[in-house]
Amino acid sequence: MKQLHLLVWITQLGLSTALPLAGFIVLAAWLHKSCGWGTWVIWVGIVLGLYVAVTGFLNALKTLKRLTDDSEKGPPPVAFNEHD
Repeated sequence: MKQLHLLVWITQLGLSTALPLAGFIVLAAWLHKSCGWGTWVIWVGIVLGLYVAVTGFLNALKTLKRLTDDSEKGPPPVAFNEHD
């Protein structure tokens, strides 16, 4: 079951990288075509898309590392009815 959970996070890693980049570029191209803005809006869309894609990639990697790292797990937390 843990492998399936990690597979879902690997899919999330790909989506959090590809979708923001594509979305910002499509939005910038639409603004360029429909509003008549200059080509600078496409460059702004590329830069914003890259920034959001890298941020999402790093966050997903951090989560994957936390999920796969079993050495940091200490004793389980004390439940309400198990305390001394």
